[in-house]
Order: sequence, then structure tokens, then C-alpha cells
Amino acid sequence: MSTILKIEGLSHRYSTSWAIRDINLEIQQTGVVGLLGSNGAGKSTTMNIMCGVLNQTEGRVYINGIDIRQQPELAKKEIGFLPQNPPLYTDLTVDEYLTYCAELRLIEKHRIKAAVNEAKERCGIAHFSTRLIRNLSGGYRQRVGIAQAIIHKPKLVVMDEPTNGLDPNQLIEARKLIREIALDHTVLLSSHILSEIHLLCKEVIMIEGGRIIFSDTMDAFNNYVQPHTVLVGMENMPPVAELMKIRGVSKVEVLTEKQARIYFDGEKDITERIITASVQHEWRLQEISLDKGLLDDIFKQLTIQSHQ
Repeated sequence: MSTILKIEGLSHRYSTSWAIRDINLEIQQTGVVGLLGSNGAGKSTTMNIMCGVLNQTEGRVYINGIDIRQQPELAKKEIGFLPQNPPLYTDLTVDEYLTYCAELRLIEKHRIKAAVNEAKERCGIAHFSTRLIRNLSGGYRQRVGIAQAIIHKPKLVVMDEPTNGLDPNQLIEARKLIREIALDHTVLLSSHILSEIHLLCKEVIMIEGGRIIFSDTMDAFNNYVQPHTVLVGMENMPPVAELMKIRGVSKVEVLTEKQARIYFDGEKDITERIITASVQHEWRLQEISLDKGLLDDIFKQLTIQSHQ
């Protein structure tokens, strides 16, 4: 499997302060990879360097095996970039703008029309071909921005906060589009919104204070913090006092008349005890699952750890 993006020892300094320090990462497969971090963590600096917008102070960036600093034009043919504020010329129509983008990407003249049409179809904006971009809604402007990022069929598509500022309906459509693009492209998606990373990504890279503090699968990210709680659903939910009698239970939080969160002291067989008690007392247990906790808790834990 070929490596789409490889970063070695990447560091960048603005004046006297380091924005990022010794970033190392490697991405090999298609799909969505999340770049997560709080505002000012170093995400945008990292993306600007990997897309050739900014020259790094130290380190190397390889796009599909090509050093972007040594061969920038060749490397950029493999990159599609959607900045946080899409680079749209609002006085142009959708067709005029995408044709211009195709020319910038050095697509052969005889292929430009087909490339524009394909990008419009993929992003669901073909019916707005002659519409001025200024007259499009925020959601459709974002689609035009995504279209310019994929028009030349790059190996790597980098998106900086692509769902920022969209309303709920636009969010759903944008997520669907990003998932579709990720079927045959590698998508690196930056966000400080944990729920977006959780919904879209199969791998997570977390940057805090200019350094990578986590890099693994989404499942590993979710499992990083293991709170000692389980969620239970029972048809005949007993009083809290009865649940507290189960050995190892330290606290019970009633969520609904048929669901509760049970805190325990780390006992490994707590689920077996709950099941046994339910059978004995006919509580009719319907569900029991480990409560993974909020992504916000994981984010906080990893951030605190990075500063220790």
C-alpha cells in the first residue's frame, strides 16, 4: 500500500515562537482522517505547509512520495485544498470559476469541460452552472469549494473546518459528500469540533501545543478514557437503593424511568453482577453497555496529559 502523506520532523517558527514542533505522521489509505485540536493548536500551520502554502522551518513533507519543497508543482498535482474560508470569486458563475480552477491545476484544455462537469455532478451543483457564486447559499458555496479541491482528481484532499458555519441540513449534506469523496480519495479533515471528527473519521491525529499527542483509530480514541460506568435499560427499573446493594456499585444516576447510569469501582465482573441481580429480582434487563464517556472528556484528558 503506497503512502499518500508522510511528514518527518516538521517544525515551524513564527518570529521567536514555535507554532508546531517535531510533527511526524504517515497516512496510507483512502478514507477520512481527522486532524483534531483546539484553536491555535497548530492545525492550520501544519496544513498550510503540507499544501505548499507555507515553507516550513524544519522537516520534510512528502505527497505520494514527492517532496513538496523540492518539487512543489509535481507534489501539488496530488493535493486538493479547501481552506477554512473557501477561495471563491463570487462575481463568477459556478462554471466560470471551476473552469478557472481547472486551468490553474494545469488540466489539458481538451479535458477541462469534462473535468468541470464531473466535479459539478459529484458535488451536486450541476443545476447551478450559470448561477453567480454570490447568489448561492452557504452550503452550496461550500460545495463549490469542495468541487475546486477535487476537480483534478488528487490523491490527497485536505479540508480545514469544512462544516464550519453550516446549518443542520447543510451539515448533513456536507458530511455525506465528504464520505463519498473519501471512497476514492484520502481526505484529511481538520476540526476543533469533536462530534464532527467522531461522525466522519476512521482515524484521528490530535495536535495540542504544536505537537502530536494522539494518533490512532477512532475506536482507540473512544476507548482511551475508560470511565467506570455502564448504561443499563430495564423494563422494571428498581429503586436506586436496590441497585446500590450490588457489590461494586458506587453511584446510580437515573436517566429515564427505564434507563440509568451505574458508576462502579473498577470491578471487572460488574456486568455479570447486574445481570444476576436482574434475573433474581425480575428487573427484566433489556440493555447493558459500557459508557464510553463524552469525546470532550477524552479531549480534556489528552490535553492535560500533553502538558504534564
